[in-house]
Amino acid sequence: MNTTYCPRVSFDFESKFLPAVYSVVFIIGLVANGWGLKALLKKWNNLKIINVFVLNLGLTDILYLLTLPFLVVYYQRSKWIFGDAFCKITRFCFNLNLYGSIGFLTCISVYRYLAIVHPVRVMGRITVTHTVAISVMVWLLVSVQSLPDMFFSKTHPNFTGKCYDTTDTRNAEDYLEYSLGRTLTGFCIPFFITLGCYGHVAVVLLTMKRTDKVLKQRSLKLLFIVILLFSVCYIPHHVFKNLNLWARILKNNGMCHGWFNGVYIACQISRGLVCLNSALNPLVYLHVNEDIPAQLRQTLQRVRRMFNRVFLSHSSCVSVAETTDDARLQEL
Repeated sequence: MNTTYCPRVSFDFESKFLPAVYSVVFIIGLVANGWGLKALLKKWNNLKIINVFVLNLGLTDILYLLTLPFLVVYYQRSKWIFGDAFCKITRFCFNLNLYGSIGFLTCISVYRYLAIVHPVRVMGRITVTHTVAISVMVWLLVSVQSLPDMFFSKTHPNFTGKCYDTTDTRNAEDYLEYSLGRTLTGFCIPFFITLGCYGHVAVVLLTMKRTDKVLKQRSLKLLFIVILLFSVCYIPHHVFKNLNLWARILKNNGMCHGWFNGVYIACQISRGLVCLNSALNPLVYLHVNEDIPAQLRQTLQRVRRMFNRVFLSHSSCVSVAETTDDARLQEL
């Protein structure tokens, strides 16, 4: 239905939903990633090949998490107060996190595939130096891929307080072309590579009877986590971001449809979901390094013992107080 008037899109949902999600992700993600990176760095001298990719995955999360407090302030106030340059830096960090996470998850998937399906070809041929070089290449590719985003306008010319995660309406058509290209190269291709690797790994693990049970369980759990990350965090974001850009272009051309507001709300939900990857990525730590679950159990045991001591100390204090009160009552 074409009209000359389009109903106003409600921005109230954005200001209520995103600050709450970003606050939770910031706290959980910072604690989980900080602990995971600390556990990896403890074994720095004996760092395994796959842990190099996991370490870089954690660094992409930390980089993005540090920008979340500024976004919480922005969406709560519905006004960006930190300047145009920092707006672009914040959005650039988001892209580094998003496509860096996808890139390093793909590297982990390929390495798992080679180690399980082609162990004879891989043993001794891939070293830590190789993985460091591959990680540098991933950072460079993701940076080059995200750099054009910096040249799009992120704030309104009259500065109305907006900090666009894409760009303003004037440049929406050009940005949609760029976004579709980045979706193909930065998301679709890595997704199909990851899916193919883990699909083959799952078939091999389920058909080989001599496979170590612990390795089989860890690999299948990692497969589930990666599928969860792509299904919940990455797929909805890319679908609804591009649909929302298309809706903005249609609306700017005077074409109105009833689904515009629904797509906008879905896009905001997908933005909340995509940032969850920074809180969910630490689950990967638990299934690529057998030392980390043991360290986690030890930490939880220490915490439990500490709480038990505090509880017993409190109980003994209460008992002494009750005994003193009883003695005073008897004297009376």
